[in-house]
Amino acid sequence: MAYSGKFRPQNPAKYRGDPTAIIYRSLWELKLLKLLDTNPDVLEYASEEFFIPYLNPFDQKYHRYFPDFWIRNKKGNIMIVEVKPYKQTIEPKSKNKRSQTYKNDMTRYIINNQKWEAARKYCKRKGDDWVFMILTEKELDIKF
Repeated sequence: MAYSGKFRPQNPAKYRGDPTAIIYRSLWELKLLKLLDTNPDVLEYASEEFFIPYLNPFDQKYHRYFPDFWIRNKKGNIMIVEVKPYKQTIEPKSKNKRSQTYKNDMTRYIINNQKWEAARKYCKRKGDDWVFMILTEKELDIKF
């Protein structure tokens, strides 16, 4: 999605970071920001405020993955959340596997999976109260 902007929270004290510099990169992220800001079960949240190192399989170098959201709820659980279109969470299909579009989609898919695996391992090291999840338009109940 091509929609982006600055989010102005109603409850800036809940934001972990600079509440005047919250950026959303899609309407899906904006929807989640509004929910996090107003939901009484959310104690704290942050957007792209920390990184997890991951190994890029193409250049064999470590890069920084900035998950979309960090959330702490009233139960003490920490959620690391990535917001993505569903089609980017599944392996790309194409009749022409030599096309540049297919190659780009497959590269993005492979790199995203490396990021997400690094996030899962990060959460596992942190403990049982940490979880990584990917939210798509399906979970955010967005219709086209």
